Amino acid sequence: PWETYKADLSVDLNKHHKPKNFTDKFAYRTVKLLRVPTDIFFQRRYGCRAMMLETVAAVPGMVGGMLLHLKSLRKFQQSGGWIKALLEEAENERMHLMTMVELVKPKWYERLLVLTVQGVFFNAFFVLYMLSPKLAHRIVGYLEEEAIHSYTEYLKDIDSGAIENVPAPAIAIDYWRLPKDARLKDVITVIRADEAHHRDVNHFASVRYSFSGKGIERGACSSWLSLRLILDRVESV
Repeated sequence: PWETYKADLSVDLNKHHKPKNFTDKFAYRTVKLLRVPTDIFFQRRYGCRAMMLETVAAVPGMVGGMLLHLKSLRKFQQSGGWIKALLEEAENERMHLMTMVELVKPKWYERLLVLTVQGVFFNAFFVLYMLSPKLAHRIVGYLEEEAIHSYTEYLKDIDSGAIENVPAPAIAIDYWRLPKDARLKDVITVIRADEAHHRDVNHFASVRYSFSGKGIERGACSSWLSLRLILDRVESV
């Protein structure tokens, strides 16, 4: 029932957008501040941490895609493919969540926490995107940088034996077209690569977003997957 694809593992995992102006610095420090309670609550329980992360990560693409969709209808304008790109990002993050749920089996209080966090974050991000899409995309870019770091630590614990390298769930094997004998390490590796692509897309969107109110430049993107080809030709932003 879902589209499948082969993950691109060649993406640069170490790329970082250095804050250059007030908007960048505000976004960067906001994300660092949000990381504090997450580190305290989850510590090194990376399975539960990833589940919570993906609950939040699946929201921005849906909010951005929805608002751009409505704007396109109001102004009778094409979006240059950005609606599709953002909705594909949201669907990809949702599949991350579905995979982590299979692996973690969340308890009732973790599900309650998910409902609370999602409700707060959706409304906050909706307002933020209405006020400043440029800032919203920059925050998501930095959130994805934190996601890459978290999944890298997750992989370190798998390599050290602290986390068992269990067989990959069927949903992950089907979605990423993994080998039938794929393990947890293979799943986390492709998820981390996805997050790196989302990082690039959102930092790119923040840079390309026009201050004139016209939105992201039309013709800049045809889909999340095809945007990778554009990003390969663009210097680190």
